[in-house]
Amino acid sequence: MRTTGLLFVVGLCLLDVTSSLKICAFNIQSFGESKANNKKVMGILLKILSRCDLCLIQEVRDSKGEVIQALVKDLNFDKYNPYSYVESERLGRKAYKEQYVYIYSNVLKVKEHYQYPKLEGKGTNETDVFSRGPFIIHFHSPTTVKDFVLIGQHTSPKTAMKELDELYAVFKRIYKKWKTDNVIILGDLNAGCSYITTKGWRAMRLRSDPKFHWLIGDEQDTTVREKTHCAYDIIVHGPEVVSSVVPASAQPFNFKKRFHLTEAEALEVSDHFPVEVDLKANHRYFLRHEL
Repeated sequence: MRTTGLLFVVGLCLLDVTSSLKICAFNIQSFGESKANNKKVMGILLKILSRCDLCLIQEVRDSKGEVIQALVKDLNFDKYNPYSYVESERLGRKAYKEQYVYIYSNVLKVKEHYQYPKLEGKGTNETDVFSRGPFIIHFHSPTTVKDFVLIGQHTSPKTAMKELDELYAVFKRIYKKWKTDNVIILGDLNAGCSYITTKGWRAMRLRSDPKFHWLIGDEQDTTVREKTHCAYDIIVHGPEVVSSVVPASAQPFNFKKRFHLTEAEALEVSDHFPVEVDLKANHRYFLRHEL
């Protein structure tokens, strides 16, 4: 009995280590046909993305819609743990367009997704603030926080302050729409370097409201170039999400160092490192399925 009890405890510890949910956000700079045709770059991207259970990709620049299909097809080398994806409209002002794409493993189920809209009618509408309106997705997860929402956003550096402030209104709207406060805001928010003034930080509701927790420290560097040092972001809200964050798991993934790349080689992949966070496993789910 004592041996059985010990094995049971060891099993719980293993679950705690191996069964967390890794959520990532990666600005793959100008991700289009050129990068898709570069086998070395695609190999590195596959190594990065296969670490994640869920990843928000930004700066997808492919009007044909073939790049993500090819990427996910290559990710699905493991038929027992396939990935799926949901993509936004092509977004942007004038001729410049980008897409957001969520790639996720089969442990997750999409409940709903929502492109933050422009309001109809005359005058300035809400999303005139955004260069690319947020793409929002509602997930069900049996293994961690049961239901949570991701608000994906790539702000424009020139209007980062206004866009970040407007994300507070987006959160309020989503809370009213889906009745959940378990929300993760993530992406390349351009809330680092000199894009936000000291006065701007004080006025920012996402920063001043203590219910929003910024997980990537201001001192961290999430950029590839040695000459830049900027922290881009994961922000969490809601007691279930906040309490599920694995301590010290929120950080940039330095693929340049991990895969022994030169700066030039890393820049072929992106000028950003992905940021990531782990959510703790729900042991009741695993015990129910193990017993």
